[in-house]
Amino acid sequence: MNPQRAARFATSPARIARLALLTVAIALLAACASAPRRSGTTPSALASEPARGPEGEIAAANDVLFRAMALVGTPYRWGGNSPAGGFDCSGLVDYIYRNATGLELPRTSGEMADMDARKVKRMTQLVSGDLVFFDIGGRISHVGVYVGKGRFVHAPNSGGTVRLDDIDGPYWAEHFAFGKRVLD
Repeated sequence: MNPQRAARFATSPARIARLALLTVAIALLAACASAPRRSGTTPSALASEPARGPEGEIAAANDVLFRAMALVGTPYRWGGNSPAGGFDCSGLVDYIYRNATGLELPRTSGEMADMDARKVKRMTQLVSGDLVFFDIGGRISHVGVYVGKGRFVHAPNSGGTVRLDDIDGPYWAEHFAFGKRVLD
C-alpha cells in the first residue's frame, strides 16, 4: 500500500472516539425508533413527523442531538455538570451546548428560561436542539433538550440516569411550560 493511501486509512485516537460516539448515537436512535411509545401519539403520526432543526442551524442541531443521545445512561448527580461526575438537568444541558456548539448557558434551569432567546410556546413547534422547560411547583425547575419525534433528553432525578422521555407523556405534558430556540 502506498504511503498516501495508508495515511487515509490511519486511525487517530480522536477519529476512533468520533466514530465510537457516532456508533452509539446511531444505535440509540435506532433503539428509540423501535421502542413503544407510552403516549397517545400513534406510530403512523410519528413516521410522518420528520426530525427538524432550526433553519440555518441544522449542523449545530445535529451536533446537539448526537451529544445529548450519547449521554443517555449517565448517572444523575445534583449540581453535576460532567459525564465523569454525573449531571443534574441544567448541568447536562450546559454541557451538551458547550461541547456541541461552544455556547455557554446559565447554570440553573430558571436562569436558562430567562435567557434572551426565541420562545416556543407549543410542543408542536419544537425542533431538534430546542431547550424544553417544565413548571413544577409554580416555577421553572426542570430543563431538557428536545431531540425530535416527540422526545427529549434530560437528567430527571436523584438515583436515576440521563434518559430519553416522551414530551407528551402524562407527567411531562402536564408540566410543559415552553421551549427556547437557542440555535436561531
